[in-house]
Amino acid sequence: FIQSDLQEEDDAVGRRVQCDGERATVRYVGEVPPTQGPWLGVEWDEPGRGKHDGSHGGVQYFTCRHPTSGSFVRPQKVSFGVDYLTAVMKRYQGDLEEVMNEEITISRKTIEWKGVGKVLQKQRAEKLTVVSLEHCEVCGAGADHEIQKATPHVIHLDLTGNLLSSWVTVAAITEQLEELKHLLLCYNRLSPPPEPLSLTHAFTNLCILSLKSCALTWPQVLQCAPMWPHLEELYLDSNNISDLHRPDNVLQSLTILHLSNNPLDSESLVQIAELSRLEELNLASTGLSTIQFSDWWVINELDKLKSLVRLSCQRNPVMEWGNNPATAIQFLIARVAQLKFLCSCEIQPEERRGAELDYCKMFAAEWLENGGQRDLEKSHPSAEFTTQHPRYETLIQKYGAPEDGELKKQKPFALKNQLLTLTFVCPDEEDRQPVEKKLPGSMIVQKVKGLLYRLLKLPASELRLSYVSSKMEGKEIVINNDLKPLDFFSIEDGDQVLVRWTC
Repeated sequence: FIQSDLQEEDDAVGRRVQCDGERATVRYVGEVPPTQGPWLGVEWDEPGRGKHDGSHGGVQYFTCRHPTSGSFVRPQKVSFGVDYLTAVMKRYQGDLEEVMNEEITISRKTIEWKGVGKVLQKQRAEKLTVVSLEHCEVCGAGADHEIQKATPHVIHLDLTGNLLSSWVTVAAITEQLEELKHLLLCYNRLSPPPEPLSLTHAFTNLCILSLKSCALTWPQVLQCAPMWPHLEELYLDSNNISDLHRPDNVLQSLTILHLSNNPLDSESLVQIAELSRLEELNLASTGLSTIQFSDWWVINELDKLKSLVRLSCQRNPVMEWGNNPATAIQFLIARVAQLKFLCSCEIQPEERRGAELDYCKMFAAEWLENGGQRDLEKSHPSAEFTTQHPRYETLIQKYGAPEDGELKKQKPFALKNQLLTLTFVCPDEEDRQPVEKKLPGSMIVQKVKGLLYRLLKLPASELRLSYVSSKMEGKEIVINNDLKPLDFFSIEDGDQVLVRWTC
């Protein structure tokens, strides 16, 4: 498509353009009375960039998803982009044409390497395995088979923020890159293919795909998914994904799925439990807010993902449950057995043990009221309790039923109920008197150490903390992460914290 072809509306509508550094999709080509000459009606990727919803003078020329994302611009002000090879040559011109400026001397005569330089330029392009064309206005493949000849060994291709308009266009590029494994298409707007299975050959070896900020919905992802038969990592951050549906017969090879910054419906989250190979799930900033004590079943469903070892859900209201993030973290650890990393932090064995023990104590009374028995052979908790706490019986088998003195009643999360009375003892210096302090369980260890420096008047030194509990006689538990809150280590009211240091 070139500007002289504007009369061919079918070729222009749907195409991607760039104008003044902003990307848009052409929705209309033609005149806009009373002005003369052709206009392009465009829908901007950035909604605030436009002035209207596609209407002018009472006439609706095209439609937009947002009321201020439409504009009319003159054709000569926009760029429709360049083909893949043109972008490669321009992007890597400094590397590929370096030899073009070299000269050699033969028998006192200086000869330029023009012909030889072009050959070497071609040879260098053929050796490229990583091609980054971010924001290079790529709009298509160009001449048939030329990509395969010029850059046949590309493994990693970054086409972020270009002018690609459809998956058919993308496939025309990737089908010529037979070794391609990693593909980044962030910030593009791609219309779904009419027959996804017909494009499978273009993504045969693809294992990593990033589609961040592509304005995608989950149905659109599932519609395209048959094209990616061997996909292992899928990044869908910052799209329009809300309701999730079962990925039947697609995406079954996924080990990593990122859904951060999407307006997810928490109830539909259970649909991805079908992804049996999933090891890492990122749900950060997805608005998961409906999870309460009574319906943590959404998180329970994640326990069905037996390969899931990494879970990220920062910046969600659920992480502020009871105004105590530490408690929410403990519940997540206790309810999802196979997790090894939560919110980018590795779960230590003692952290899991503490979280699971605390969980057992928290719901022990409810368990007993609903058919649970300390004689586990006679224990038959109700179906309602088991539905809400599917791991509880397993944990009781692991740790044993809590004794009467260990039963915890769920208290309101007022600050006074979160304060822990702790005794700080310096076992290596018997002359120092123990210090008793009331501290919030949400206080991070780093701040506790700062308080101890002031209380104990220590010189510059490295503090090492651990604690002992009357409920675990003879066992000293190391507090080994300065960025965790006290609650994370299952420290309880009345425990004794041991303070040691090295100068």
